[in-house]
Amino acid sequence: MDNVIVVIFVLIVFIIRKTIIVVPEQSEYVKERLGVLQGVLKPGFYFLIPFVDQIRYRQNLKEQTIDIDPQVCITKDNVSVEVDGVLYMKVIDSEKASYGIDNFMLATSQLAQTTLRSEIGKLVLDNLLSEREEINSNVVSNIDRATDPWGIKVTRYEIRNITPPKQILLAMEDQMKSERERRAEITISQGEKESLVNKSMGEMQESINISEGEKIRLVNEATGRAKEIELIATATAKGLHLVSEAISKKGGKEAVSLQITQEYLDALGTILKTSKTTVVPENLANISGVFEGLSRITTKLPQGAGE
Repeated sequence: MDNVIVVIFVLIVFIIRKTIIVVPEQSEYVKERLGVLQGVLKPGFYFLIPFVDQIRYRQNLKEQTIDIDPQVCITKDNVSVEVDGVLYMKVIDSEKASYGIDNFMLATSQLAQTTLRSEIGKLVLDNLLSEREEINSNVVSNIDRATDPWGIKVTRYEIRNITPPKQILLAMEDQMKSERERRAEITISQGEKESLVNKSMGEMQESINISEGEKIRLVNEATGRAKEIELIATATAKGLHLVSEAISKKGGKEAVSLQITQEYLDALGTILKTSKTTVVPENLANISGVFEGLSRITTKLPQGAGE
């Protein structure tokens, strides 16, 4: 009796599992009824007819990645390179993905490899290393067109590694080394050029500063000499003015005559002391004549010159 109950319980569980089904989000199930396509189940809760309805395919609608294995490709200039990458795709039509091809993941991977070889064969090695984006774009567009009947959408392809032969790598390293040395020499020469330019500019500025300083010095000296001459002239004019005023006063003429006579005699005495032989004017013997001449000079000065 217990065995019968267990069998009935297991049968009920089996029937429930075959009858009730839940389709998760971002998934679609392909249902067949007696071997014939019945429809595609969207995410949700469904009842099936036991032993009549069957879930034939379960498709994942999320974006999926396919690793593209490394393969040897020949460039346009006959250089062998090893290339690998990764492909991004998603199922957009579950019915086509289920019945359009047996294994769409494998087929898409093989198609990516052949398309990549074709694209690399169009380019020389130098362009291959610098035009990855263009290669990726061409691979995506070509694969996407080919997989459209399978209900597949190719979203992106990325080349991961491009490995040239070892001798090519060594040649590239030598080329890069030469390029770095060339750039270093250019940088050094540019620095030396700038240094010479800066030095010449400094020397030119120094010469300008020296000439400007010399110019200012000469101007200052000329200004000082002009000021000195002006002051001397002013002092002389003032002295003459004072002398003129003194002469114009009462007794002034006599005082001036006396002063001039005194200075004349002092000068004459100095000459006689410092020289053994002295030539004197002829009229010096008549000293009164000298005094009269001096007196006539002072008499000719204008009267009232100090006014």
